[in-house]
Amino acid sequence: MSADRPRLLYVTDLAYPARGRRYCDEDIDLTARLRASFDLALCHPGDAAALMDAFDAVVVRNSGPVLHHREAHDRFRERAAALGTRVYNPLHGRGDMAGKQYLLDLTAAGHPVIPTADRAEDLGRLPAADAYAVKPKAGADSIGLRFVPYGELAGLPYEDGEILVQPRIDFRYEVSFYFVDDRFQYALYAPDPARRWELVPYEPTAGDLDFARGFVAWNTLRHGVQRVDACRAPDGGLLLVELEDLNPYLSLDRLDEPGRARFAGELTRSLHDFLKA
Repeated sequence: MSADRPRLLYVTDLAYPARGRRYCDEDIDLTARLRASFDLALCHPGDAAALMDAFDAVVVRNSGPVLHHREAHDRFRERAAALGTRVYNPLHGRGDMAGKQYLLDLTAAGHPVIPTADRAEDLGRLPAADAYAVKPKAGADSIGLRFVPYGELAGLPYEDGEILVQPRIDFRYEVSFYFVDDRFQYALYAPDPARRWELVPYEPTAGDLDFARGFVAWNTLRHGVQRVDACRAPDGGLLLVELEDLNPYLSLDRLDEPGRARFAGELTRSLHDFLKA
């Protein structure tokens, strides 16, 4: 590794058609800022395994849902492990990086998460609701999500272990907390639940931050970017929706210029610390 200019391979899919978001704009802006401190090249997730050995670290950012390039991602993980390549975020994350099993684990442990089941015998533990969300355990970006009445839940194919069931929560709004390492950066929320990507800045309470930090601590990633997604339940409490630790979209376009600059500075600091660890 060059002492002055570490080399980063930045993995992104600039052409991914995300609903309500523009991955490409975020990564173009962020990489322009990172180039002040790093020698940096962008590549598609399908090319990462072939290119990674020429770089000091690989930064996985807006690469799209892994299910769209599962084989390429598996090759990438295997090659990174074989070469000892530094990957940011590190590949031992316990959140979405490892699938949705964490929602079941957190439910069983009594954490403030939307109650989740994946077996017919556990359906009775879910609270009553007008409808239930059924989603693939390996899903992302709402792919495969559907809502069904309670009467249809018993007939779902639980034997494959591939689906999750959650009650549909009549939440007041969704809110996301963004972290670099264990440092809180900013929060955004969607005041209108029907317009989940129309985000505005949110000023968290001390209790909100305790909630979010609890999941960041649970995930045990010393370095990396994480987004804690939650919903405000009817009783006023927060419930975890998702712990995104693989390639969380950051909605940096919702921040002002000083906010974007601060985030890039924190990411730069974190990457330098990561390369020295």
